[in-house]
Amino acid sequence: MSSARGAPDGRRIVVKVGSRSLVSAADRFSTLARQIAALRKDGRSVVVVSSGAIALGRQRLGFAARPKDMAQLQACAAVGQTLLMRAWEEAFTPHDMPVAQLLLTHADLADRERYLNARGALDALIELGATPIINENDTVSVEEIKFGDNDQLAAMVATLSGADLLVLLTDVEGLLDREKNRVAVVEDVAHAMSLVNASEGDVGTGGMGSKLEAARRATLRGIPSMIADARDPDILDRIVRGDDVGTLFVPQGGKLASRKHWIAYTLRPRGTLLVDEGAKKALLGGGRSLLPAGVIGVRGDFSPGDSVVIADAAGKEIARGLARYGTRDAARLAGIATKDIASILGFHGGDELVHRDDLVLT
Repeated sequence: MSSARGAPDGRRIVVKVGSRSLVSAADRFSTLARQIAALRKDGRSVVVVSSGAIALGRQRLGFAARPKDMAQLQACAAVGQTLLMRAWEEAFTPHDMPVAQLLLTHADLADRERYLNARGALDALIELGATPIINENDTVSVEEIKFGDNDQLAAMVATLSGADLLVLLTDVEGLLDREKNRVAVVEDVAHAMSLVNASEGDVGTGGMGSKLEAARRATLRGIPSMIADARDPDILDRIVRGDDVGTLFVPQGGKLASRKHWIAYTLRPRGTLLVDEGAKKALLGGGRSLLPAGVIGVRGDFSPGDSVVIADAAGKEIARGLARYGTRDAARLAGIATKDIASILGFHGGDELVHRDDLVLT
């Protein structure tokens, strides 16, 4: 960790705001809209990833607490999404700025063609002066309600939109150390993870652990990330000025290319290829494909083109990539020489189980 920092180069900013931050103050929508309008006048573009649909929906439907039944959660999302967009529309109206609703599921981002289509739509909306408001499509996407959160969606949207700054707004100053002091700059997210209360178990549920994971994913793409206090009425302006607010996560090393970042951090693996020590050393040495001879085990149910984890003999993940063969064929090829592929399978789909162009070390 470090204490040195400067103003982030935020020409295109993704701002994520959570449900609690939005509904905890009556003027939160208008305060954020005012700040975003000021950024637009300064020549910056902003994409908003907004939670709040389920929270607003359950209030309208009279639930005293968040329901546990999946169908009821979907109903809350359906009712609440209209309320959420109305609130954003009303907040931006005084600034003469249109808003646009984009509801995404993980499948939209996992499919490369749909991913590129979504990027084109975002670019067009920004070019036309609209502020995109993005949320998960909770009404139809059961898996996202159960496992997903908008911190991870925001990290994906930052990559999707070509952002050069990700801001995760919450109701604390930023990441706090063990003495409850704000950490100004983080250069090692793995070390910062140790500051998250292990008893929270909040990775994937929108807590601080989830925000650190989102920041990690964004910085691997070369995107600086901030965790900052939504309660500060001028927080976005203060961030782009370079004031000492929030916690800044600084990218380290070279950034992953867009497609490789998509493979590693957007696609969900469908299986695992276990490799021997020789294959592990070849992969970690860089620039090598995974050949059948180095595979000692196959797990899961995947098809050609699906994402798979590549793990060592102990099961520790070392890479992710796109499989060239499905589960059954990969299992038949495990440990054999490439020259024998055609004779074993009756066809030849490539010498590699995972080609180096489709492989990312993790």
